[in-house]
Amino acid sequence: MVFQYTNAFIAIASVNCDNLVNFYTKLLEQKPVSLIPNVYAEFNLVSMRLGIFKPKNTNESEFETMSNAKSKISLCLEVSNLEDAIAHLTALGYPPPGDISIASHGREIYAYDPDGNRLILHQAAKGSH
Repeated sequence: MVFQYTNAFIAIASVNCDNLVNFYTKLLEQKPVSLIPNVYAEFNLVSMRLGIFKPKNTNESEFETMSNAKSKISLCLEVSNLEDAIAHLTALGYPPPGDISIASHGREIYAYDPDGNRLILHQAAKGSH
């Protein structure tokens, strides 16, 4: 089994998703290439993609305040096979603590690196990207 990823991008969580999307639309002087209002927006940058997402209600408290010790930035790894990626992380000693969730853009699971930085392993829905 080989851990293979097909892309990597930065994602920023915000309970004020539309406000942040508007900010980045203006800052980057471009409209999102993918947009689900108040849920998700994605910008293509040179050699990088930036995703902005609204956390699910059950996760909002993790992202609410700037003084929160948890990071609002996640490293997202788009993988070709989510189960293989989970198995690889588990073999490294860092199994994802939760279950796979279904998002508007595919299936995903949160994991954490040795320093506690959030990783989002994401398998795109068929036909997206």
